[in-house]
Amino acid sequence: MRLTNYFLPTLRENPKEAKIPSHLFMLRAGLIKQSSAGIYSWLPMGLKVLKNIEEIVRLEMDRTGSQEMLMPTIQPAEIWRESGRYEDYGKEMLRIVDRHDRDMLYGPTNEEMITDLVRTTIRTYKDLPKNLYHQQWKFRDEMRPRFGVMRGKEFLMKDAYSFDLDREGAIRSYNQMFIAYLRIFKQMGLKAIPMKAETGPIGGDLSHEFLVLADTGESEVFYHKDILNFNVPNDEIDYSSDLQMIVDEWTSLYAATSEKADQSVHSELAGSLMTARGIEVGHIFYFGTKYSKAMSASVADSNGNSRYLEMGSYGIGVSRLVGAIIEASHDEKGIIWPESVAPFKVGIINLRKDDSLCVKESDLLYSAIGDAGLSVLYDDRDESGGTKFANMDLIGLPWQVIIGPRGLKEGQVEVKNRATDQKQSVPIGDVLNVLLGR
Repeated sequence: MRLTNYFLPTLRENPKEAKIPSHLFMLRAGLIKQSSAGIYSWLPMGLKVLKNIEEIVRLEMDRTGSQEMLMPTIQPAEIWRESGRYEDYGKEMLRIVDRHDRDMLYGPTNEEMITDLVRTTIRTYKDLPKNLYHQQWKFRDEMRPRFGVMRGKEFLMKDAYSFDLDREGAIRSYNQMFIAYLRIFKQMGLKAIPMKAETGPIGGDLSHEFLVLADTGESEVFYHKDILNFNVPNDEIDYSSDLQMIVDEWTSLYAATSEKADQSVHSELAGSLMTARGIEVGHIFYFGTKYSKAMSASVADSNGNSRYLEMGSYGIGVSRLVGAIIEASHDEKGIIWPESVAPFKVGIINLRKDDSLCVKESDLLYSAIGDAGLSVLYDDRDESGGTKFANMDLIGLPWQVIIGPRGLKEGQVEVKNRATDQKQSVPIGDVLNVLLGR
């Protein structure tokens, strides 16, 4: 994509309303634009990042055997009354009435909707287990939306729901999601720590939050320092195998949010205890038959007896992850995107638009990089080199290829790695090898 044709409304000055780096850089880099308090338009570059995150989530969920679907955003109030949560959820729920005077709501979560679906379609234990998920925009009427996409009213969420015949099967499903979440966040360049957490309005007796450490995190967290050394399972992981040993390892050391903190443990850990701030990026729950009993979702077991379904739910804040990644990966100049989620892998800077050789070589490299399968943004604007450098650092693409007349005299261009800030002069013919890691 040529920058002269791209919609990228960057800002030179820091927006006054931005209080944390992710909010500031998302506005300045033209990723989002506020529509109203807590609600944003996702502009082309921001949407590309969002789609990349969606795809990482999708591929790993599919690897676990989960199946993607899509549920409606507008839900009937009657199923929430059936579960008992309609009045309990509070003012965060956006309640509406349709033209037929039926009570409806904009779903903040989907436990009721999926339970209603499954109870009318799954009748026997032979249809189990099942894990269904979707990635859907949700709305919660936050009293004080702040920090950009970190706490907004409208957000994109992946939520999955498992259905099993018994507790043993439900724990297997829970463990699958536990491992999948570790792997999903690692693929985004994040180190997420699973921590014991409250179940909140979802309910249940087993829950873990996955938190990314960041100074701007809303949650105070406590953890044993050695948990940072645990290895995330690699691509050889078999989701159909017994995963309990891996989960046991990751939960063997103390890690808890402030709501679940145990002060007696803190004194015992002494020098091994770490205190930090964390950003919640995922939350998993096992709540047994909380919804299946309330909504009469049951199946016949092998003996013909009726059994209430054992359920769990598993959420990832997809849009929140954009902000969390920036909080974990930035410097004073701007964003530093991990390659897995970057909107473009490479940015080309032509330092002299009025120089025919610079234009020629820039155009050739632009085509060659694209033909090699790498996404590339070409700054072909009639702007100063300083402006182009600042803009490219702000948007944070992993690689920059800088083309100027001085280097071209020697058949060289400059390649910069945004994460390390290291620059190297490279023969034009070797640029692709550097970008591809050869």
